[in-house]
Amino acid sequence: MRRRRGIALLLAALLLAGLPAAPAGAADAPARRHGLSAFGDLKYPPDFRHFDYVNPAAPKGGELRAWQLDSFDNLNPLILKGVMAQDLSLAYESLMSRALDEPDAVYGSIAASAELPDDHGWVAFNIDPRARWDDGSPITAADVVFTLDAVKKDGHPLYQLILRDVVSAEAEGAQRVVFRFAETESRRDLSLIVAGLPIMQKAWFAGRDFASPVIAPPPSSGPYRIARVDAGRSIVFERKPDWWGRDLPAHRGQYNFDWIREDYYRDRDIAVEAFFAGEYDYREEITARVWATGYRGKPAFDAGKIKREVLKDGTPSGVQAWFLNSRRPQLADPRVRQAINLAYDFEWMNKTLFYGLYKRTRSMFENSDLAAEGLPSPAELALLEPWRGRIPPEVFTTEYRPPVADGSGRNRANLMRAQALLREAGWQVKDGRLADAEGRPFELEFLLYEPGFQRIVLPFMRNLELIGIRPTIRIVDITAFENRMRSFDFDVVGRRFAQPLTPGVEQRNFWSSASAATVGSYNLSGIRDPAVDDLVEHIVTAKSREELRAATRALDRVLMWGWYVVPNWYSGTVKLAWWDRFRRPATKPDYAVGLLETWWLDPAQDKALNLPRQR
Repeated sequence: MRRRRGIALLLAALLLAGLPAAPAGAADAPARRHGLSAFGDLKYPPDFRHFDYVNPAAPKGGELRAWQLDSFDNLNPLILKGVMAQDLSLAYESLMSRALDEPDAVYGSIAASAELPDDHGWVAFNIDPRARWDDGSPITAADVVFTLDAVKKDGHPLYQLILRDVVSAEAEGAQRVVFRFAETESRRDLSLIVAGLPIMQKAWFAGRDFASPVIAPPPSSGPYRIARVDAGRSIVFERKPDWWGRDLPAHRGQYNFDWIREDYYRDRDIAVEAFFAGEYDYREEITARVWATGYRGKPAFDAGKIKREVLKDGTPSGVQAWFLNSRRPQLADPRVRQAINLAYDFEWMNKTLFYGLYKRTRSMFENSDLAAEGLPSPAELALLEPWRGRIPPEVFTTEYRPPVADGSGRNRANLMRAQALLREAGWQVKDGRLADAEGRPFELEFLLYEPGFQRIVLPFMRNLELIGIRPTIRIVDITAFENRMRSFDFDVVGRRFAQPLTPGVEQRNFWSSASAATVGSYNLSGIRDPAVDDLVEHIVTAKSREELRAATRALDRVLMWGWYVVPNWYSGTVKLAWWDRFRRPATKPDYAVGLLETWWLDPAQDKALNLPRQR
């Protein structure tokens, strides 16, 4: 735990090192900041000792065993190719670390401080002179410059899109780096984005193709190193007891397990049984059937060895939905997309398949105050009025609600409305099937990578058949699924995208016309709408949370009334189950579970359970 005097000594050391206070040509040097946020509102003062949601005296030691679904073949978190392993942030640190109880704040990590002028035209980071790679070499400004340049040239298109207004990164000595931003109004969040970029070692990538997947672990800058990799099957993270950043305020009381092992399972049901057999330690349960019926009767649960709790989820749920690919000719007409929405019977599915545990998604920003509700406010209308006549008229007159069925499973009224919309769109019934003017049948393929998800799709497909659509399922392995997603080679795909608490430039990647043609973007529905582009830019350039809220809600209305998705469900909670061998802080972070970061092992409980160890 660093005291105020320690911070003062560190800043003095940086100044004595001859670091310039601002980029060349800057008139007035901005003050050094211990943290950054989009609108400048930080919870923790410069002399804070640790986050409120940690136990600063948490003991270190032991092993945490986790699980992941499917497979992986890549340990570089910044590229498109391959299937990335999960939780790589344990090994690759960024310039600043996020606080899990604030919407968007980050605090010093690799960078001890930052400087940001009022116009956000650039940001400078002063690297902690203690920062080291796990091979013992210092983390330098050259590593940061290399990372940005490599990502802008060969990185994931998602990063390339959100970093497009970052003009350059320049090293001003070994421990200072300056990012310069384009002359644009949309640079509010750019300092946060570059502050959160995982930093990779320049020397290690010399002679390697940055864009190609790597399975040999690059040097680690974070609290863990990758100790062992069994490609596609497991990965073991080893805590570094001498990690240079262990006593920083942003890290104290965190990363308490000596080992974190993650095993990959190809099948969810097999993974469930492995949990009850003690093969791994915890589950965030996302399957209603398992939560409702899968625990009672299991010896370990009935004996109290496995604990369960429903935790409040303070993060936006975003959208979980069937994304309809409007690039496909049969899905280009919004009337057709609305008809498909009418065939989705959530009320029956929630009662029959989900044990009534879910609520219906109605927003791209669900479970947050960013979701549109009621009719547009005056601030929203100011943004929407220029597009009147070019966006759905319902945006101005009607609160969006997804179609509602009576829960009987018949859904007759909605299916009749769907058929009428399809006729309006030019589809006619021929030999019991819908066909276009040339006689081509209306075919719709659902792309899946989990066989178990068929039980969710089949009731939807039966209703689609009733209105004349010919639905099919294509199940592929995870690699093929990712490749088809990246190239938008699908008709319908189910995905969930969580939204940040402070939406910004990443919204371009979800909705903008430019992202519709960007390989690897998250604009799965292929949205190309100048009104959407304009509203996205209002989000990016919002100067206050009030402006941000108005812009986000206005965008939400246009997207939902465009029928680009068939909204699924959300719970607004985290359903967590774990073997009772851990302890946790009294306070849970508002915007995360915090298990990997803040929990610790109880040695007595661990010994009593005597669970298998595989490390």
